[in-house]
Amino acid sequence: MPFIPHTQADVDEMLAEIGVPALADLFDEIPSSLLSEPLQQVPPGISEMAMLQKLGARASLDDGYICFLGGGSYDHHIPAAVWDLTARGEFMTAYTPYQAEASQGTLQLIYEYQSMMAGLTGMDVSNASVYDGATGVAEAILMALRANKKNKSKQIWVLGGLHPHYADAARNIVHNQGVSIHSLALSDAGVMDISALDAELANGEAPAAIVVQQPNFFGRLEAVDDITRWASAHNVLVIAVVNPMSLALLKPPGEWGDDGADIVCGDGQPFGVPMASGGPSFGFMCCRQSLVRQMPGRIIGATEDLQGKTGYTLTLQAREQHIRRGKATSNICTNQGLLVTAGTIYMSIVGPQGIREVASRCHSSAIVLRDRLCQIEGVEPFFPGPVFHEFAIRVPGSAANVLKSMREQSVLGGLVLSDFVDVPDGDKGLLVAVTEKRSAADLDTYVAAFSEAIR
Repeated sequence: MPFIPHTQADVDEMLAEIGVPALADLFDEIPSSLLSEPLQQVPPGISEMAMLQKLGARASLDDGYICFLGGGSYDHHIPAAVWDLTARGEFMTAYTPYQAEASQGTLQLIYEYQSMMAGLTGMDVSNASVYDGATGVAEAILMALRANKKNKSKQIWVLGGLHPHYADAARNIVHNQGVSIHSLALSDAGVMDISALDAELANGEAPAAIVVQQPNFFGRLEAVDDITRWASAHNVLVIAVVNPMSLALLKPPGEWGDDGADIVCGDGQPFGVPMASGGPSFGFMCCRQSLVRQMPGRIIGATEDLQGKTGYTLTLQAREQHIRRGKATSNICTNQGLLVTAGTIYMSIVGPQGIREVASRCHSSAIVLRDRLCQIEGVEPFFPGPVFHEFAIRVPGSAANVLKSMREQSVLGGLVLSDFVDVPDGDKGLLVAVTEKRSAADLDTYVAAFSEAIR
């Protein structure tokens, strides 16, 4: 959308009207020691035409590649109707729906989104999104600390299979609040060894919550039932981090163990959001009913007016995250509403059966590709065991060199593990993701390019 800035004449007219000599005088209460120096790294502005040419040239660099990238952002098919509808002015220009009587369309869409996400995760309640999967983890951690009144340790355990970017973002957000995040080691199978939880507990007190990603960063499937039962027995809340596409095949967090997870979060990018060089996306967050008053962000409720007509409104929100600052439960003051719109339309168009078919094709194609790659001499699974649609393999020599050779053959072959995590032989580890967009011919192309790179 076009942006029309104020001209200098506009600014001068405003200053004259209020009787202030200069714009800087409006901020004279800020101590000079806190003021930043002028920004030196911002380049000078360019024309709209030059900007479009520059970005068009950049976008063309992505053309012609077959994409097997993953690590939290996936190349799924997006039906054309998703963004044709999302880009309509009613959605594109809609702002935060504070004024319910003027925002019924937006509120209804968010209500439908919440209903779908609660059903998908098997939880009681969903909020109206957070920024992305990483900040969703941080918000879930803070929520768990408020909710677990029996545990005052301010400790959080995260399984070693949690996406490293998620773990880093969570630490950055919560460390100033005195929260300690302890990462648990992976087993040789790339998952959490349940017996190691007891060993960790023997070294200190139980945490307030434990963070479990399913599937984990390496694509492996954790023993979520056993972990959830262990947590319940020790009064530890379970924070589930999930890929929403996988929930069409895997047990939803609300059914983990005997009582289910307590809080669920993740990134909604697989549902109708393009990879877009890494963002933006939207995060989702769900919980059990007993914790709903600790849920950050917005929750949309349905009601009836005096004529019995259905209406939608913001509910269970004391506006503390907007006006109480230091007493706020969250830093969320807006959300990724437009991307939530795309996700909601995607779920509506594709439907439960369609999502199940997408997930099933992703899984079956990933297994086919992994098996074919591991038949090549010197190639083996980095971590053995079942996966959803992403897997890690160990290659002879440098994984970065393999990917470079594959790029020269127009294949984006995956990610190097050592760029993300510190694991033995990480420079030989390759993380590969397969989506429903990858045809049998694409898999053949990958195997040929990979084989050539290995040679």
